[in-house]
Amino acid sequence: MFLATLKSYLRIQFRKPSEILNPLVFFAVVISLFPLGLGPSPDELRQAAPAIVWVAGLLSTLMSLDLMFRSDFDDGTLDQVAISGQPMILYVAAKVVAHWLMSGLPLVALIPLVGLVLFLPGSVILAMTIGLLLASPALSLIGSIGAALTVGLPKGGLLVTLLILPLYIPILILATAMANTALLGEPVMGYYYWLAAILLLSMALAPLASAAGLRISLDQ
Repeated sequence: MFLATLKSYLRIQFRKPSEILNPLVFFAVVISLFPLGLGPSPDELRQAAPAIVWVAGLLSTLMSLDLMFRSDFDDGTLDQVAISGQPMILYVAAKVVAHWLMSGLPLVALIPLVGLVLFLPGSVILAMTIGLLLASPALSLIGSIGAALTVGLPKGGLLVTLLILPLYIPILILATAMANTALLGEPVMGYYYWLAAILLLSMALAPLASAAGLRISLDQ
């Protein structure tokens, strides 16, 4: 079921390239606008770069969360999964993995280019790439909880943001502090451990909470 759901979701997403490109375009636009506002000074851009990149990445992830379960709810696939007897948690896990592949992984791939645009040294680019590689799956996992709870609501996108944004704040604080620490040339391994701990905790709890949230939404 996991592989079937994953393949189906990826196939559908590739048929709708706008849903994949919109968060990436948003991320690129936000990154490109900050140099215009702050000016072309490399020092100013370098100091502001960690906050710019992480806030833009977080917002672009939020943009795509509402779509995680929406299409399956609208066409009745979610009801079929619920009555099939298959574990709902496998369905949720497949959706989260597919969401990360479509939204989180491309952001990770863009970090080196973004770092060069914002005049970041190589060590900081590497730290931010590893940090986003650890944080982006956690963003998808935590976001799946909000997406599951609001899937049956007509305008769930705003509610997802309101529900999930407070849970994203610790990741944002840790990731920004990690990048600033790397910018100062200090060790950042401790921040990797914290982000990895959040990821492991999210992997353990988020699929269970999302599966329960989907059943609650279906019962309404």
